[in-house]
Amino acid sequence: MEGVVSVGEGDALVSQGGGVVGWSQECLLSSRENHREDTCLSLLGGEVGGSRLHVIAGPCAVESREQIVEIAQAVKEAGATGLRGGAYKPRTSPYCFQGHHEEALKWLAEARDRTGLAIVTEVMEPGLVPLVSAYADVLQLGSRNMQNFALLREVGKSKKPVLFKRGMSNTVKEFMLAAEYILAEGNPNVMLCERGIRTFTEETRNTFDINAIPVLKHRSHLPVIADPSHGTGKWEYVEAAARAAVAAGADGLLIEVHNDPTRAMSDGRQSLTVERFASLMEQLRRLAPALGREL
Repeated sequence: MEGVVSVGEGDALVSQGGGVVGWSQECLLSSRENHREDTCLSLLGGEVGGSRLHVIAGPCAVESREQIVEIAQAVKEAGATGLRGGAYKPRTSPYCFQGHHEEALKWLAEARDRTGLAIVTEVMEPGLVPLVSAYADVLQLGSRNMQNFALLREVGKSKKPVLFKRGMSNTVKEFMLAAEYILAEGNPNVMLCERGIRTFTEETRNTFDINAIPVLKHRSHLPVIADPSHGTGKWEYVEAAARAAVAAGADGLLIEVHNDPTRAMSDGRQSLTVERFASLMEQLRRLAPALGREL
């Protein structure tokens, strides 16, 4: 049929009629070819996508009221603008800790009241979007749900700001096409998050695709956030990967921080201690001005 597009490799796709279809014709709303100026989102205490570098920090999972409040106060003091924490946790094993659900959302809200930090937390199912939206400032869509199209559409309808993570085995083009599902529902408030992809390496949890940051900045007008915690999977490498992400052009960072990583119920191996996070923030304060950014 004339005009039907077949998905293939490379910068352009070919329709059955023989015509070439470029990024701008597929990624109608996310492509820089159709939106030359950078999009800046007004959230996290300022504009994401502008000159200011934003850092979202906190534990992988919200484990208790006391834990999330303590960590929120610590990362706020260090200079974070957003608080991350999972109330609903997607886990590889069904026997692992799955989160405290709405109770954890209430604890996150209390931490926001105490610190002023914006809440970033994951939503996993279309039916949970209204509940999570009632508490969260930013809805996170994890890598496992990058192509959960029903969820993407529901989040799009919510109009809430979205932190959208690239799938662990997906190309940049597939990532941008998935973002189109959110944008097409009338929600322009999308931040693209590079969190590492699965490769053959055994030294790190994932391969942090530093190339994806400048590619996304070139191909898309949307803000780009980097997640060096999942990108490396080991706290020893998080600081170096974070610095590299900023140098590559990331508009913000998503960092896992725990007050006692050795006892964390999820992802303690890749979590920075409060002290190491404060040290990273000092490094970024020195680095940002050299790149025309501020922290």
